[in-house]
Formats: sequence, structure tokens, C-alpha cells
Amino acid sequence: MGIDPIRRQSLISFTSTILLTVIGFVATMYFAHALGKAAYGAYSIFIAFYGIFTLLGDGGFGGAAVKRISEGTEPEGYFSAFVFMRVLLLAVSIAVVFAVLPLLDDFRASGMVSWLLLALVIGVFQGIAANGVYGTGMVGVSQTSSLVNNVTRVLFQILAVFLGFGAAGLAGGFVAGIFAGGLTCLLFLKLHLTRFTIGHIKNLVSFSFWIFLASSGATVFSYADTILVGYFMTKADVGVYRIAFQFTAAATFTTMALHTTLYPKISRWHADGALDRVTLSLARAFTYSLLLAIPVAVGGWVLGDRLLYFFYGAGFAEGTTALAILLLVQVVNVFMYLQTMCLNALDRPRESFYATGTAAVVNIVLDLALIPLFGIEGAAIATLVTMLVNAGIARYYLSKQIPVKLERGPVLHILLAAGAMALVVLAYRFAIPLTNVFIVLAAVALGGLVYGLVLLKADHGLHDEIRDLVVQLGAPWPRWL
Repeated sequence: MGIDPIRRQSLISFTSTILLTVIGFVATMYFAHALGKAAYGAYSIFIAFYGIFTLLGDGGFGGAAVKRISEGTEPEGYFSAFVFMRVLLLAVSIAVVFAVLPLLDDFRASGMVSWLLLALVIGVFQGIAANGVYGTGMVGVSQTSSLVNNVTRVLFQILAVFLGFGAAGLAGGFVAGIFAGGLTCLLFLKLHLTRFTIGHIKNLVSFSFWIFLASSGATVFSYADTILVGYFMTKADVGVYRIAFQFTAAATFTTMALHTTLYPKISRWHADGALDRVTLSLARAFTYSLLLAIPVAVGGWVLGDRLLYFFYGAGFAEGTTALAILLLVQVVNVFMYLQTMCLNALDRPRESFYATGTAAVVNIVLDLALIPLFGIEGAAIATLVTMLVNAGIARYYLSKQIPVKLERGPVLHILLAAGAMALVVLAYRFAIPLTNVFIVLAAVALGGLVYGLVLLKADHGLHDEIRDLVVQLGAPWPRWL
């Protein structure tokens, strides 16, 4: 279609991310209404434990394998060494699960242990195939597998919940999705198992050690709040908090798409010495990520209470204050996520760990201090401070490698458009009582229309880029725009 590889792969990734999130939103609405807060909270705790034990079972070798394979030197040797280490670490992670089970009475009582063990085993298969495909630059295949994973998961979960399996049905659907996603990647995997040397393992370890430590920090502040809310409060509170957090995922579409697309590209540019391309791409990535994150946050602040009420139920509207804080978290996440990705791609995993490790310690301390006092709002505040700390430290180290720039003009235009949107939606809310979901959705549509029109008129550069992309895709572009 004449679209350059980065734009094409970013578009595929962005479209896939939108589809995944929409599917997730719709399914979660059904689960929230059908199961209630407590059952969804139990499933959220299962996901948190899966994330923690998967981190242990991966050991940072997944990110290391993607880095070494993407460099193009002996990719099959590194892939084979990665497979060996991944299987070895699976045994370690399962052993740790059995070791800590006596301390997890509530988790054992929920009946989720067998599902957790099965998920860890299937996760190895999926991780091997996915990292092999991603490392060779097949971003579109990687995103397609994620789509297959999520669609399969949701279909199984809907059926299981409908049949009355409750939280266990959600866990079973999660496992089915992992398997389907891994199978999709396996069909396109071009790497083969071959003989590898201790040198391959050493090179993976040299990178994976810091990736593991950095991932540990990220995992801590991804799941520590969930586990500690469950410890200090109830499963119902966990359910409300995780629903609010998931709701903010709409702000991350572009960030996730660009993270997925740019990592192997930046890794290769670094290997080729083309750091000027990294600087320009990162600045543009900030702009395109904020293009969505800022209006979603502003819209959520204006309409969040009614959206939670109508989409998930009256009980979940208790999370409105936490939602407002978590929406700001996702704006800060743009800088944290892209900067730490860039550090890893530039072969600076140690500095990435310094950022995430420090933030993880801050997160645990603040969770322990704030959750008992303020509940889920305390967990949200802890997450916001954690993101700010992580983003600040990551920027400090990244600026030593490349200039870290922000495109001030486009960002100011984004803020201007978001402000205009907020004023219009607030006026709509004052004029028309938000008494049903259709009126609320109309407010969302109006806000999106105002934001898009103001932005396209205010920023000619973004206007031209978006217009050119739409035309390249074969879609008509209105003359009045």
C-alpha cells in the first residue's frame, strides 16, 4: 500500500490493540454483571499470581532472546538456548508455587491452584513461539497472535460463565487463550532448534539478568497493589479496583502499539549506529501516544462515574475516585513505558532496572502505608507516584544515550483540543441528565468529535500525516477536513 514499515506495523498493532481492548471491555461488562465484585476479584488475584510466577519462569530470557535474535547474529543459536533456559526455569517456578502454597490459604480455597499450574506450563509454549516470532521482526504476526489469544479467551470465558463455572471458568478461558495464541505464533515461526554453545547462554544471561530485575520491578507495581488490596481489604474491593484499572486501558492503545513496533527497530538501529533515528522515533512516539492518552483521561474525569455505573453496575461505581487517579497514571505511563523500552532496546537493561527497581520499592512502601488508610484510592495514589518515579529515573538515564525530546507544538495542540472537548462535554452534562447508557455514549461520541475536529484544525502536521495515512489505506478523506 506504499506505507513505510514502521507506520504499517504500528497501524496493525494499533488496530489489533483496539480490537483486543473492545473485546475485553464488552466481556468484562458481562462478567461484572454476571459474577459480581467478589468473583471478579478472585480472578484478578489469579492473574496477579500468574504474572509473578511467569516472571520467575521467564527469568528475563524472553526479552534477552528478542534482543539477541533481532540483532541478526546467530538467531537460531540464541533461540535454542532460550528454549533450554525457559524449560529449565519452568521447573523452578512450579517448585516455588508448591513451596509457597501453605501461605496462600485464600488462594487454595478459591480452587485456582490447578489452573495456575496449567497456565504456567502452557505459558512456556506460548512464550517460546511468541518471542521467536517477535525477535525476527514479525510484529504483525505477534499482534495477530495476541488477538487470537484474547478472542479465544473471551469466548471460552463467556461460555464458562454462562454455564455457571464462575471464577474458575474465567481462569480456564485464560489458559485456552494462551494456548491458541502460542499455536498461532508457532505456525509462522521460522527459527529452528539447533546446537547452541555456552557462549549463547552467557550472552543471554548478560542481558537477561538486568531484564529480569527490571521486569521484577514492573511486575511488582503491576500486581502488588492487587495482592495487597486483597490482603488488607476484600475480594470485592479487588474487583472494583481492577475494573477501574482495566477501564483506563483505552488510554494505552497507541503506547502499546508503538512499544511493540519500535523495540526490534530501535534494537537494530542501535546495532547499526543510527541513533538519530531513535531520537526522532521516540519523540514522535510520545506525540502519538499522548494523542489518545490525554483525551481519554480528560473524558474519563468528566464522565467516569456514569460510565462505571452503566457499564459495570452500581457496585463498581465505588471506584470513581480511583479511576480518576488511574487515568492520570496512564498519561505518565506513556513516558515510563516508551523510555524503559528504549533503554532495553539500546542495550541498557541495567539502567532500566535502576528505574523500575527503585519504583518498585517506592510502590510497595506506599501500598503498605496508603491502602490501610485510603483503600483502593491509596493503591491508585501509590501507583501514580510509582509511575512518576519510574519515568523520571528512566528519562535521566536515557538522556545520557540520546536526546529525549518532546514535540511541544503538537502536544500543546493536543492539550488545547482536549480542553475544548472537556468544556463541550461538561456543558452537555449540565444540560442533559445522564440517566441512561445511550445518553452517556452520545456524550462520549460528541467529545470525540470535538476533540478530533479541533486537533485537525489546530495542528497541520498531524492533519497531513493522518490524511496521508487514510488515503494510503484507500479510504476517502472529506474535503471539508
